[in-house]
Order: sequence, then C-alpha cells, then structure tokens
Amino acid sequence: MMNAPHPIDQFKKFKYEITRFMMIYKFALDQMETKIEVLKEEFQSLHDYSPIEHTKSRLKSPESIMNKMFRKNHELTFESIKKNIKDIAGVRITCSFISDIYRIKDMLCNQSDLRVLEVKDYIQNPKPNGYQSLHLLVDVPVYMSNGEERACVEIQIRTIAMDFWASLEHKIFYKYNKDVPEHLTRELKSAADSANALDQQMERLHREIQEIKDAENDRTEEELRRIIINNQQFTLPSNLLKLLGNGEQ
Repeated sequence: MMNAPHPIDQFKKFKYEITRFMMIYKFALDQMETKIEVLKEEFQSLHDYSPIEHTKSRLKSPESIMNKMFRKNHELTFESIKKNIKDIAGVRITCSFISDIYRIKDMLCNQSDLRVLEVKDYIQNPKPNGYQSLHLLVDVPVYMSNGEERACVEIQIRTIAMDFWASLEHKIFYKYNKDVPEHLTRELKSAADSANALDQQMERLHREIQEIKDAENDRTEEELRRIIINNQQFTLPSNLLKLLGNGEQ
C-alpha cells in the first residue's frame, strides 16, 4: 500500500501553486502599468499633454478571492477561480476629460497582444445610483519560465470627478448592510449628476482652449528646437535642422 502524501509536502505543493497563480496576475498588472506609462510619456513628449492623470492598481488577496468564490457558490479550484473571477487584477486610470477616456480605451483595444473580453460603458449608461466609469476586461499574455499564460485584468477608466464621487460613495456605504435611506440615495444621485455636469463643462472649455491654441500655432524657433524625453531636455543641432530642411527641398 502506498504511503499517503505527507501534510508538509501537500502544503509546499499548494503554496507553490497559489504563489505561481498570484504571480501570473501580478505580472499581468506590471505589463498593463508599463503599457499605460508608455502612452502617458508618448503624449507628454509629442503633444505637450497627457490624457492620463494617474493610475492605481491592486491585486486581490487570496482570502478575498476565496470569500468571493464561496459567496458565488463556485468550486474552489484554480481553473474555476480563473473562469469565474475577472477582477483579481485591477487597474484604475484617472483622466481629466471624458474624451480622454475613449481615447485611452481605443489605444488599449488596438494593442495586438491584448484580447478585449468585455466592455461596459457606465458613462453612456450610468448605474441607477449615478455611478459612471468605463470598464474593460482584457486578457494579457504573461511569459513564465515554462511557457505562456493568460491573465484577465479589469481596467476602469474615469474622470477625476467620476473618481471623486465613486470614492466617497464607497466610503459612505462600505460594509453598510442595511437598506440605504431613500433621501440619501436621491442626494447621491444628485451629486453624481452635478459631477457629470462639471465634466461636460470642463470638456467644452478644454475643446475651446485647444481650438485657440491650434489657431495661434506660433511657437518660437527656440521652442521647436527643444525636445523633452523622460524629463531630460535635448536641443536639436542647427546643422541637423539645415540638413533635414535641404532634404525636403
């Protein structure tokens, strides 16, 4: 009769498997953060403006994953977790303007190594409580030592006003198990409408200012000769500009 596996050996095997499982999602988050940072630096360098204000990422804890699986009455296996929980890895991107949200969404969806699994537009279709945001589920390739894995990352893209409202709404009702009084629900919805009105007003101002800037287009020669990459400033040599100028003739 074969000996049963020693409890310590079983624990070591489980620890290895759950550590590897969590690392795959962590590496997927790392890749998404790098992609977002590349877009941010590109826009800052080439357009003197970045649509991305800041980002925040988080990885669900094993305890949180387990509790969610129990609440949903799913089998507690790695395959079942991967299939049924899509927000183990999450990234929140905060923008200045509503138009930036869709610009970032298009740029991410056009990256060939990402598979877009789902798009939920809570800006065009806000939740009943007033919540607004754009949610993406993307499947990210992760290259481990023994081959390629895929991990789902949830991306939330919202304006500063949307993020402010959502953060405060979460703090007000965090772990609140009773029915929310109706007058508070109405006030929160009114606050969400005010945040949306502010977003719309700032969008119009942004568009008008950009039109004025485009019309002026009067940069000095000195400004045109200067480029900034990764906070390092470079001045283009006059001879290079002359050479490029002669080449265009």
